[in-house]
Amino acid sequence: MSLPGAARAERPAYPPSPQHDVADTLHGQVLVDPFRWLEDGASTETKAWSDAQNALTRRVLDAAPARTELHDRLAELFAVTTTTAQGVHGKRFFFSRHTGHQNQPVIEMIDAPGVAPRVVLDPNPLAADGTVALDWLYPSPDGGRLAYGTSPGGSEHSTLRIRDVVTGKDLEESIPETEHASVAWDPDGKGFLYSRHPAKGEVPAGEEVYHAQIFHHRIGDPPAQDALVFSEKGRDIHELRSVTLSRDSKFTFLTTTLDWAKNDLFVRAAGSSEAFAPVAVGLDGRIGGDAYHGKLYLLTNVGAPRWRIVSADPATPGADHWHDVVPQQAGVIQNFAIVGGRLVVHVMENASSRLRVFSLDGKLLQEIALPALGTVSDLAGDPERPTLYFTFTSFTYPTAIYHCSLDAAKPERLEPAGTTPRPGDYEIRQEWVTSTDGTKVPLFIVNRKGIAKDGARPTWLTGYGGFDVSETPSFRPDVFPWLDRGGVYASACLRGGGEFGREWHEAGRLAHKQNVFDDFHACAEYLVSSGITKPARLVARGGSNGGLLVGAALTQRPDLYGAVVCQAPLLDMIRYQKFLIARYWIPEYGSSEDAEQFKYLLAYSPYQNVRTGVKYPATLFTTADEDSRVDPLHARKMAALLQTKSAGDAPILIRIETKAGHGAGKPVSKRIDESVDVLSFLMLQFGMK
Repeated sequence: MSLPGAARAERPAYPPSPQHDVADTLHGQVLVDPFRWLEDGASTETKAWSDAQNALTRRVLDAAPARTELHDRLAELFAVTTTTAQGVHGKRFFFSRHTGHQNQPVIEMIDAPGVAPRVVLDPNPLAADGTVALDWLYPSPDGGRLAYGTSPGGSEHSTLRIRDVVTGKDLEESIPETEHASVAWDPDGKGFLYSRHPAKGEVPAGEEVYHAQIFHHRIGDPPAQDALVFSEKGRDIHELRSVTLSRDSKFTFLTTTLDWAKNDLFVRAAGSSEAFAPVAVGLDGRIGGDAYHGKLYLLTNVGAPRWRIVSADPATPGADHWHDVVPQQAGVIQNFAIVGGRLVVHVMENASSRLRVFSLDGKLLQEIALPALGTVSDLAGDPERPTLYFTFTSFTYPTAIYHCSLDAAKPERLEPAGTTPRPGDYEIRQEWVTSTDGTKVPLFIVNRKGIAKDGARPTWLTGYGGFDVSETPSFRPDVFPWLDRGGVYASACLRGGGEFGREWHEAGRLAHKQNVFDDFHACAEYLVSSGITKPARLVARGGSNGGLLVGAALTQRPDLYGAVVCQAPLLDMIRYQKFLIARYWIPEYGSSEDAEQFKYLLAYSPYQNVRTGVKYPATLFTTADEDSRVDPLHARKMAALLQTKSAGDAPILIRIETKAGHGAGKPVSKRIDESVDVLSFLMLQFGMK
């Protein structure tokens, strides 16, 4: 709905953005960067620029009508209780609960069936403003202790601590530099393997985010005495290393990764100090494992682009000795859990989930009915008992835990649903869009029943298209104010993701990245040609790798989009690998340091493809000063460049959050405030109430 006589938001007077050209010659080509100075987030000049830009953004967005009403509605939606399964350990079931206006989820535990849950870890009191986040947790095999990591301001620079779940108190342990840590407990719960990064000064400056090492810690010992278990001697410093304990607590797996499409896997008896034995080294694909009754069960896409489950003897775990248990399916096998002596297998078909139960020798026993078309995650259960827990979400179903006995297979919510949007009020459909090269791309479309089919619906198109990540149905509180004002929400399943297995991912990475953008443009064109919307009413919105996606949409097809919301984005693809942890992403994108990769990166890199005299759509960049993954420099530089070069009147704004990071652990209060600003920006642009 439009306000009578409402006008689009107009171009404001921007703060000065001085241009100081820096010329680089790469592979014989000269590139001029006028805003290199904005890469230094600590400089006085950059901070002053950021403050001025934030002040401008506040003046524009705070003038939007009905912000109080919008905030109140979003607060209601974000207050919907969500629960997520964390695992069964011993007889204890752990899960997270996010209730009401808590800034951070709380970890709760059920000691036994029929017993009321109790809180075992609440990070909310750790900071008055809710900005200390719980980054990860790993219960011990009997569930008596939790290894967990917290970090301030969304930085994800975790400190590892140990909590006794019976007393509710932490032990003396405090181990820093455990960003994105993994933990594999010893079977007796008295020690564990864990991954740790070096402290500043231990390696050359800037390399602290790499050099992931595996140590063993014994409860009560000083961390400085922890034994180095897996040396990186002779190995690439950028290799990711992680450890996991099998569900039967008999084996420990070590995973090493340099390429997002491949990894090596090693195994040894849990709690031992023997060398890790290779399971899969140098193979063309990915692999992960579990164990039960003395046998390894491995999930791999080696020789099966949509994945398969194989078994192996721990004495001879190599690929020559694998035996197929669950072969490649029509859909993509996402993961599995050993529950009650059976294999519960999550399969994704056409970008939505199915749950199937197999015997340990691969016989299909049953399929578990799901509440609706949606997404399953976090399979949890005990290998010896038949109770299965899993997390389910969909566009109109908030994230919640369901459980069932495999002997009955009738899943029910762990707790009754609270007040939520009513699924019957909305229409959900999946369309198949033909991309530039003829590839069929799934597109989910959601709208409120009874909206006018007038070809001018404000439409929000989102996608991701990278790192084998699948875009599947999920509950987003910020979508409903948009839908309830007559808007349409569309989610595209682009190449580069994992929706259809390895080949789908490969078709959207490295030299094939343009396929992702072509898929997105095709979905946008479909939304126009099918009579849903028109370019002036179409929004491209994405974050992180999805921020790169909409940055490319902005620069490649400025005529096709009326507005762009570009969040925590990568935008300068010529220099991205120089900052924070971005060298980890070279296997996905490539690097301008390579002459051939430089060519295709330059061809689509949004920052290098902004042109003078083009009327670019209204654009809001959002970023955060504590982002430890994607440096805020990308959003700063791109905002300055667009403000300088765009010939149109559409506003170019940037919103720089403080005491926040890439998104993980962001407190609800900040998520609500950001959603109010994003929706205010779009409603101003489109004249919506």
